[in-house]
Amino acid sequence: MLKNTEAVRASEHTTLTVPAGRVDPERTGDLGTVVLDRYRLLHRLGGGGFGVVWAAHDLKLDRPVAVKRIPCGDPDIARRADRESVAAARLQHPAIVALYETVADDEAVYLVSELVEGATLAELLAEGALSDRDVVEIGLALCDALAHAHRRGVVHRDVKPQNILIALRDDGGPAAKLTDFGVARIVGDDGLTATGDVVGTLAYMAPEQAEGREAGPPADLYALGLCLYEGLAGVNPVRARGAGATARRVGMRLPPLGRLRRDLPLDLCAAIDQAVRPDPQQRGTIADLRAALAAALQDVDDEPGTIEGGKLEALTVVAPPVRTTMPGRLVAAALAAPLAAAAPVLLGDAAGVAPLPAASGAAVAVLLLPRLGWVAAAVVLLAALAAVRPGTALLLAAAVAPVPLLLRRAEPWTWSLPALAPLLGLAGIAPAFAAVAGRAGRPLHRAALGALGGWWLVVVEVASGRTLLAGPPPDAAGPLVTRADSGEALAALATLAEPVTLALIGTLAGGALLAPWLVAGRRAAVDMAGAIMWAAALVGALHAGTGLDPGPLAVVAAAAGAFAFALATPARRASAGLDRP
Repeated sequence: MLKNTEAVRASEHTTLTVPAGRVDPERTGDLGTVVLDRYRLLHRLGGGGFGVVWAAHDLKLDRPVAVKRIPCGDPDIARRADRESVAAARLQHPAIVALYETVADDEAVYLVSELVEGATLAELLAEGALSDRDVVEIGLALCDALAHAHRRGVVHRDVKPQNILIALRDDGGPAAKLTDFGVARIVGDDGLTATGDVVGTLAYMAPEQAEGREAGPPADLYALGLCLYEGLAGVNPVRARGAGATARRVGMRLPPLGRLRRDLPLDLCAAIDQAVRPDPQQRGTIADLRAALAAALQDVDDEPGTIEGGKLEALTVVAPPVRTTMPGRLVAAALAAPLAAAAPVLLGDAAGVAPLPAASGAAVAVLLLPRLGWVAAAVVLLAALAAVRPGTALLLAAAVAPVPLLLRRAEPWTWSLPALAPLLGLAGIAPAFAAVAGRAGRPLHRAALGALGGWWLVVVEVASGRTLLAGPPPDAAGPLVTRADSGEALAALATLAEPVTLALIGTLAGGALLAPWLVAGRRAAVDMAGAIMWAAALVGALHAGTGLDPGPLAVVAAAAGAFAFALATPARRASAGLDRP
């Protein structure tokens, strides 16, 4: 590997690789500064927020080394330097970059490591320089490296192509070396890290790690599987256009590798697909992945450039299957309960059912079977209402019926979310619902939630006789929901086909669809500008479509923009703390 590959540029990351032919101090012409009275700095290899890495020459042992200089003024950086040195000191493996020594002075900590001639996996993937067999061999070496680390109680937590070094191999050494244990977790040592820390690189982070839960060996397995997936498919299916979009993809079910590379052995694709499953209990082990890689080694192509860097664009990442986690079930049940209690509250004794039993029954049904339970609770409630208020049941059925159709592949807790639109309408900020719907992961789900919120908004306006945004003036005869028969309800629903209603629904759907693109969770200033642009576009569309007075709408739009900005904050934090190069 790399014997016939041209030397690549030195990485701007804090890697320990150097292009071939640049480790001999006699070729530099300028031997540079001597640090620690022993290491002569030759040239800079890269730098980042965690210090600068130099190619250097050990004057005492006459050998090339890499020297990482880490300023010790920042306590967090100092702790990370200590963490890396403690973790690396436990490990001695051919596929792990060796740490020779750690020395500190008044200004900085120096980590002196072996210097690897070659390139990072990220650089070679970008150039399309690797064959399928190269990727499999790299995977085998990294499986051995991680198995060694895990046996010694070290979890890397930041396995990614930039931390995988590919060396020139003239001596039969390993295909790759793992480096940068700066965010490693030492099992049993609470002084280095604790559950609740969120560290690593977002695009390669296991779902449990991104949620701040304990990241054990399955997290490293997930990250390695994702690196191999990228090496064989040419694209990281989690990475999106911004940190916010990437964060929404973390934990989603990835497209099967075999669908993209039908020429690869089926068992190899299945093993990598298993390694990147969202549930850590379903990923298998490092040994399982290694066995599949070893079995496929002779069956994969050895021609470099099978996958060219950047050839494959963004993939369609699908939502998790019907199986829903317990937190998701609890949220879905909590949102469904007040909806089930709403109709009895409105109708009082005429409903034939008390609010508390209605809410309890719906919550239990949704908790046990999130989607079927939601539908069953809705059907039972509508049947009970139809016996006493057929017109009211018809109005509620019109609001409920589109939800399972448009959100059948979305998370169950989103099914009750459209009810938030009329509640925001009561507060005078109904368009802000587009910002809430805009945080859904998939574009189709965002648009569907926005449209459903608009639909619930106009149905509740008709049923209650209240103006929540663009509805009718108050009805002197009282709320339609408490007195309507079927004929009155059908006549009221027929009015919802007017252009103004369709414009409102379309505007909220479009606003939800565009929200994460304009307010992507990158930087506060950029998000603020995007929120202002998004809110202004929403106001313009509402004014043009509904004819509402733009003056009051400006206040509403300001609230909607504030919603969009606030909801992007988690993604912005992820960008600042997780999406490191």
